[in-house]
Amino acid sequence: MATTARMLALVLLVALGAAAALAFPAAHGQPVQESSSGGGVLLLDIKGGIGPATRDHLRNGIRQATQEGARALVLRIDTPGGLDAATRDINREILASPVPVIAWVAPNGARAASAGTYIVYASHIAAMAPATSLGAATPVAIGGGAPGGDDPEGVESDGDAEQGGQSDQGSASASERKAVNDSVAYLRSLANLRGRDAGFAEAAVREAATLTASEALERGVVEVVAADVQTLLEQVDGRSVVIAGVTSRLAVAGQEVTEIVPGWRVQLLTVLTNPTFAYILLLVGMYGLLLEGYSPGAILPGVVGAISLLLGLYALQVLPVNYAGLALMALGIILMVVELTTPTFGVLGIGGLVALVFGSVMLFDEVPGFAVSNWLIAGIGLAIAGGSMFAIWLALRGRRRPVTGGAEDMPGREAVVASVDGDRAQVRIRGELWQAASSNRLQAGDRVRVLGRDGLVLQVEPIRGEPNQSPNQAPETTR
Repeated sequence: MATTARMLALVLLVALGAAAALAFPAAHGQPVQESSSGGGVLLLDIKGGIGPATRDHLRNGIRQATQEGARALVLRIDTPGGLDAATRDINREILASPVPVIAWVAPNGARAASAGTYIVYASHIAAMAPATSLGAATPVAIGGGAPGGDDPEGVESDGDAEQGGQSDQGSASASERKAVNDSVAYLRSLANLRGRDAGFAEAAVREAATLTASEALERGVVEVVAADVQTLLEQVDGRSVVIAGVTSRLAVAGQEVTEIVPGWRVQLLTVLTNPTFAYILLLVGMYGLLLEGYSPGAILPGVVGAISLLLGLYALQVLPVNYAGLALMALGIILMVVELTTPTFGVLGIGGLVALVFGSVMLFDEVPGFAVSNWLIAGIGLAIAGGSMFAIWLALRGRRRPVTGGAEDMPGREAVVASVDGDRAQVRIRGELWQAASSNRLQAGDRVRVLGRDGLVLQVEPIRGEPNQSPNQAPETTR
């Protein structure tokens, strides 16, 4: 059992490695130009869901730009949205940055939806590539309640900005109105600070309005439309920006551009906070501890399970988790464990599987960029169902097989008389010595057949017409 548990633990490790490879973000291309000297322009990618990893990446980028004396930091944005708490942290970093920050929605086909719109409004210069869009900044509740809840930010435990329709304000709850009004005020304040269209800022929140690049330029939401980074720098060159109350002009045309590659800590945080990887960590942790419980001393399943579960719980504290889904997953695991020890003919096992699948679907709220693939959940559900059915088939097959051990299996077997003492003898059968009695005279070395058992004494009879087996010969060892 311990060997099987170790093998299963190795399978869990392989699954973790494969999930990490899928979740690990690749570097977005190579630097446009390398520059080891001061000055120049730094390029930082904001791609995918905005969360704690994005916040740390941007914070490190601003710090690096400041240390290197960069003339500007370009944020290349392509995001469906993300967590409001992380977005506000990012905006605070941009507003306090000593280096001009240029938000550029790119490449072609990219979008700055939801949280990305807030970042664009907070930046010193806003730009878009052709065939891009921004907007749809309506806050959306996390946890199935109204947006905003009791937190005025409508964040993480309460809200995010994602594309969606306008709620009916007449029937909206007080918490919904509070969240929407707070988001409107926040985005309008950024618009007024940067001199951008405040009317669209309000429409983006209340009506989930969106704009294309050309429309955004026409309405004064962005200052530049540029297809590539060098064109962008040429168009923003000479524009005035206000940093810490001081107005300065950008001098970035023709500057070398260096792309900032995320450090190992940011990449690790990106992997851990990937909902798919966090989901797998939870399952590996639960099943690892389960295997350790069924095979004490295997060690490896317990170690892998404990580490995976702790990492999964860390991810849950920074992700938009629906705790009802988490509770259903835990209930499903418990029911399947109880099924192994209770003869319920699969009722608890089926119920546990259903609870696990529904809990997996509900685990992460529908926040842009933070979701687990339904195909992955279906695959894991089918794998667990298949494994359970295979275990049931093995159990049923084992019950149909004849008994091959124990005292009940003695009748009909052959034994060898080891010693004789009066009317009693000792016979060797399956490597064991048993007391035996017979109505016939026995001698050491005789081969006998077991007729039955009376307590701890076997009733035997000699096997006639066959050569005797020496008691020194190797006995049967089917124990």
